[in-house]
Amino acid sequence: MAAVESAGELIVERGEGVHIWDESGRRYLDATAGLWYCNVGFGREELAEAAAAQIRKLAAYSTFGDLSNRPATELAEHVSALAPVPDSRVFLTSGGSDSIETAAKMARRYWHLQGQSDRTLFVTRERAYHGMHVAGTSLAGIEANIAGYGAFVRDVLKVAWDSPQALRDAIAFATPQRVAAFFCEPVIGAGGVFAPPEGYLQEVREICRETGVLFVADEVITGFGRLGDWFASRRWDLEPDILTCAKGITSGYLPMGAVIASPRVAEPFWSDGTGMWRHGYTYSGHATSAAVALANLDIMEREALPTRALALETELAVALAPLADHPLVEDVRAGTGVLAAVQPSTDAMAEDPTLPARLVAACRANGIMTRSLASEALQISPALVIDEAGLTELRDGIGAALDACC
Repeated sequence: MAAVESAGELIVERGEGVHIWDESGRRYLDATAGLWYCNVGFGREELAEAAAAQIRKLAAYSTFGDLSNRPATELAEHVSALAPVPDSRVFLTSGGSDSIETAAKMARRYWHLQGQSDRTLFVTRERAYHGMHVAGTSLAGIEANIAGYGAFVRDVLKVAWDSPQALRDAIAFATPQRVAAFFCEPVIGAGGVFAPPEGYLQEVREICRETGVLFVADEVITGFGRLGDWFASRRWDLEPDILTCAKGITSGYLPMGAVIASPRVAEPFWSDGTGMWRHGYTYSGHATSAAVALANLDIMEREALPTRALALETELAVALAPLADHPLVEDVRAGTGVLAAVQPSTDAMAEDPTLPARLVAACRANGIMTRSLASEALQISPALVIDEAGLTELRDGIGAALDACC
């Protein structure tokens, strides 16, 4: 806040494709797709038309109890059909943090309905980001995101992000009869873009099966095409018990998220005698957001953007590879979906702690909009419609920024 007060704001005025413009008319290639979300790119007229048409008919209405609206019902059915586990049920939220909050409550409620109320403990990973609500903040593996708040949810164990054995040991230490769920980003996003080590996801998924612990796949970033399939859980055959998503469901054109519950988790909620689950949000199943989400998914299907993302996985890695030779770069992490990070040198940052901020500013000066992640790496997650010219512009702009910071 103090930085904005002293330096002012940059006002973004419009966007088209993979580019955005500020109020002065300066153009930037958006390396971040807004905030990991604008999968179909900016300026899609049909999404604006879908919103306008729905607003004229019914902007929104509560979906509590037995109430719904046609776009919300159709979206839930569409997302269920794309889900990694057949016959899954879908709960619509306002965004990713809502989805994590819902998943946490759903996991505990599930075990309560199973007569195992002692299963309240959550396991999370170092580097993890799970949103900014109470549950997500408590699950934070990024220390800066929880500093200054204390423990909102005390029943949380944190394990190494890349060690299946650490998960196994934590569950054994707590005893499986106490552990409700393991929260796992298939690819760690805000923590620095870290792809899972070979075999990691399959092994932790099997550990959860063996111990009965619910496996929660946090796909707020990786869902809806960014990993070369509709969900990373489909790519790696994870069959999560609960899956959280948001961002790409509407490409950010309107706020929306979802929680996908597998039949195992959904069944007790739908049984007679379980009573009302007192959970929901004002904008759950928001009619206009759902209409935009349906139009967004139509675009993704028509243009085969998940398949395009699988090709971009290699193209993006190849385009960014030369940056790894720069003296200010320690690592370029790429090659798993349309996600990458340019990591500044540890030595260079030790010598100049302002380097990450200077790099972001230099990128802007060279026409690239990006930001620093928790690891101080530059975030690279462009819209799935980026082409070869865009990839070249991205690499050259970051390269010029690195040169300017030497």
